Amino acid sequence: MFERLFRTEDDVVSLMLRVALGIVMFPHGVQMVLGWFGGYGLAGTWGYMTGQAHIPAIFAALAIAPEFAGSLGLIVGLLGRVAAFGVGVAMAVAAFVGGHVGNGFFMNWTGHQVGEGFEFHILAVALALAVVIRGSGALSLDRLLIGREG
Repeated sequence: MFERLFRTEDDVVSLMLRVALGIVMFPHGVQMVLGWFGGYGLAGTWGYMTGQAHIPAIFAALAIAPEFAGSLGLIVGLLGRVAAFGVGVAMAVAAFVGGHVGNGFFMNWTGHQVGEGFEFHILAVALALAVVIRGSGALSLDRLLIGREG
């Protein structure tokens, strides 16, 4: 069973997809956990989610973990399918629950709309889905752990 999670081809496209998604999600994850890039850190993020937003603790953890740990897993290719699934779900939930769908399609590039749209979320979910289907690809710890037979 676990072999199926790790199995992946020596595929450069999968490598590019997972690394791109990991790099894009990493700053979001470290904002939430470490407070980098203007984030609130774990205490602030947790307090907001469980306090002001009234999100149950388990769901707050399920929102934070994929963006932080999942981004790192994607970058190194460790449990790439699991990490991508977590990121994809987190981004889909953020689009709907986070109010992005209600703000329209476009991101707020000019500052003239109320909030951010959901175009970023579509791209993140699509990248995540590709990694779930194809695996971590070349230069991944998944490939190293399962052996190089693909």
